[in-house]
Amino acid sequence: MSARIARAGAAAKRYDREYFDRWYRDPRRAVVRRDVLARRVQLAVAAAEYLLERPIRSVLDVGCGEAPWRALLERARPGVRYVGVDSSAYAVTRFGRSRGIRLGTLGGLGALKLGGPFDLVVCSDVLHYVATAELARGLRALEKLTGGVAFLELFTKEDATIGDDAGFQPRAAATYRRLICAARFVPLGLHCYAGRAIAQDLIAFERGAPPPRRHRRR
Repeated sequence: MSARIARAGAAAKRYDREYFDRWYRDPRRAVVRRDVLARRVQLAVAAAEYLLERPIRSVLDVGCGEAPWRALLERARPGVRYVGVDSSAYAVTRFGRSRGIRLGTLGGLGALKLGGPFDLVVCSDVLHYVATAELARGLRALEKLTGGVAFLELFTKEDATIGDDAGFQPRAAATYRRLICAARFVPLGLHCYAGRAIAQDLIAFERGAPPPRRHRRR
């Protein structure tokens, strides 16, 4: 796992060149191989296009870092509109113009004029690094920007993970389910979620497992 969006108002880690060299380019520490990333991109694109019933035309990548998804998306769908958002001043200064990255945080998405909704929204390996209040606010903003499918890859305290543990928020899976459902995302499985724009078109078995029912105590 890796951190790509800093907690607003907290003593943020430095997402500088040294950080990206350590967690993305150093073969001793890098935890996401290019073939693994390619499969994630294929999964997200296929899910969005299956439900939209057409090729995707636009992608929002929140917490994109140096935008490794961009080249793979453009190779798969030439001409796709890609918008990246990241809190790393280094990434934006170095790659902002050439790779379409804007400076921003998860919690501040609502204040950015991003030109959505987007056919595919990506927030991969980010949500478990932000405080709960920012997470809830960010999920609501992400849902409003989702015109098709959102790929929201996250890890919980029940998962065994390796990589960058600094700033990891050890939340239970039940907490994420509650916050994601409160943002009105519909779980599809495999980190994929439908936004309200297409949720009404889903059949029952296209939906993932429903959230657990709440029971009143007597």
